[in-house]
Amino acid sequence: MENGINKVSGSMLFSEEELIEVSGLKKGGDFVEVTCGCTSHRYGDAVGKLRVFSNGNLEITCECTPGCNEDKLTPAAFEKHSGRETARKWKNNVWLIVKGEKVPLSKTAFLKYYNQASKNGNGIHKAHSGRVCHRDEFVRCSRCKKERRFRLRTKEECRIHHDALADVNWKCSDILYDRFVFPLLIMFLYDKLHLSCSSLLPHAH
Repeated sequence: MENGINKVSGSMLFSEEELIEVSGLKKGGDFVEVTCGCTSHRYGDAVGKLRVFSNGNLEITCECTPGCNEDKLTPAAFEKHSGRETARKWKNNVWLIVKGEKVPLSKTAFLKYYNQASKNGNGIHKAHSGRVCHRDEFVRCSRCKKERRFRLRTKEECRIHHDALADVNWKCSDILYDRFVFPLLIMFLYDKLHLSCSSLLPHAH
């Protein structure tokens, strides 16, 4: 457990039986990566790389064309990007290649962490538009032991959160004050009342 959050090695996320003959398999530090795709009747197959994390997050790097720079897409965003006509059914429309055949994501074991996170109300949720997106995440400060909120709306914000999560000695003062969700005034009053260490953070100008 790091920063109060369980992290599971990529090699431990799925059993060997669940990974048999899955195309593009790669095991990372805290994720498993596989080849995925989504088929549009008009544009054909859009292929990508799906990363499955133990906290339920699903991230797709699109490889539909050599010049495509879309990465860290949710499956719903990848489905839309592919031009799929019947969108908002990404669990069935996004597929993996298993034993040489296209298999809907919903019929594989790769949604079990996503489903668990959705059941617990953590990590990911559906916005009012029906699109799956990230919730804000929290990381515990190693000094004051308070949990600090991180926005996960952009690639940069996701990177900052992942860096903090990976650092067992992460503390409030390691990140610029304006990276937090709360406005400066609210955080200032909060920290004064609770005597946390984030009063050491640099002040925003």
